[in-house]
Amino acid sequence: MTEQFDHLTKPTAFLDHQTEEVQSFVDHAVKDRSADPVTKAIELYYAVRDGVFYEVYGAPLDQDGLRASNTVTTKSGFCMHKSVLYAAAVRAVGIPSRLVYADVRNHLASPRLLEHIGSDVFFHSLTQVHLEGKWVKATPVFNKLLCKLYGMQPLEFDGRTDSLYHPTAEGGGSMEFLTDHGAYDDLPYDFVLANMRRKHPKFLDSTGTGTVAGGRLADEAGTLTR
Repeated sequence: MTEQFDHLTKPTAFLDHQTEEVQSFVDHAVKDRSADPVTKAIELYYAVRDGVFYEVYGAPLDQDGLRASNTVTTKSGFCMHKSVLYAAAVRAVGIPSRLVYADVRNHLASPRLLEHIGSDVFFHSLTQVHLEGKWVKATPVFNKLLCKLYGMQPLEFDGRTDSLYHPTAEGGGSMEFLTDHGAYDDLPYDFVLANMRRKHPKFLDSTGTGTVAGGRLADEAGTLTR
């Protein structure tokens, strides 16, 4: 790793991998911290993907709630939370990371969620990791159990190619990336909240610092119209 990326392995306000909570998560996920970076990146990807349940309802969007240490404690969150945790976890083992934001068209969502979002275009977050001399995108978001309920294939990651275009239902294509908002060294809180409030106002609770509560995304799998 060149020195130009050293700062992208440091803890930040949101990627707080120096905390006991994140360090413990990494210790459980990584079999050998002296292993090669690709191996560790893959182990951490699956630990975040399947060890933190993907849930959009009642999710915190305040600064404390979006920190990696909070997500690893609650073991619940959506793309914003899980991307932050993965970015923090790989930094904990010396792998540079950044957060990426985009607008995507999601072909597979429950009618209730679509009503809250306002359309099938979602403000989305994923992670970028620097491995073997190049940046690779990783999306450890939709956990294996939820994918099974929604008739989806879980998104895999080999540490060498982008894990990006999440497959939807059989024959339904994949998630479409419409707008790339760039990569950030830490979660850009004001930018994220401004986008959520502008694009998905009905998805937020009355305080504007969390998502609407009530219900579980897993329970809404049976309401899909494919």
